[in-house]
Amino acid sequence: MKSDLASRKSLLRKHILAQREQLPEVLHGQYSLVIARRLAQMPVYQRSGVVLAYMNFGTEFDSRSWVMQVLADGKRLVLPKVNRDTGQLDLYRVHDLESQLAAGLWGIAEPVPERCERLIDLNEVEFALLPGVAFARDGARLGYGGGYYDKLLMRQPVIRPGGRAALAGSLVGERMKPYPVLVAAAFALQVVQDVPQEKTDVRVDWLVTEQGIIDCSV
Repeated sequence: MKSDLASRKSLLRKHILAQREQLPEVLHGQYSLVIARRLAQMPVYQRSGVVLAYMNFGTEFDSRSWVMQVLADGKRLVLPKVNRDTGQLDLYRVHDLESQLAAGLWGIAEPVPERCERLIDLNEVEFALLPGVAFARDGARLGYGGGYYDKLLMRQPVIRPGGRAALAGSLVGERMKPYPVLVAAAFALQVVQDVPQEKTDVRVDWLVTEQGIIDCSV
């Protein structure tokens, strides 16, 4: 039997996914281009040298044009691959989308390990774009239920701003370490008043939609 929190998450996930499915293809493409442009204009992105992105699937924000922009801007691109043995995300540096990616889990384009360099230290990443189903203006994020990104961000001790150090496993008084700024790209219809959260759920710092950029720390 599902807990009350799990049930609330499941209901919200189904509701938002159904709404996203109904977004007309033309608007999906237009909104995705606007979001990609907003991402590229963010000062925090422009200052970053190492960028973690993802290749979209289904009705998600179409990230491909932005991923190509990351490479065009001369930044080091990092993409995730689901490790089926560990149930976690492995990260790889990618410089050629055509030769270094192949369809992986759920048909998502993922790095081919034999053709890419593995990234071990998450703290090398300065800007991380996270996928998700629903978001709140305070940075709360609802994923697809696998917990992949929450586990990724808790694997290493990093100090997060706004009192979020505990979520990343840091200790009080630990030396300040670099951390990726966490950003989410979503359609405005995915932004809701409240997202059910557990202690292990990591919040984002910025939320970018076709309607604007939201600073989740405010």
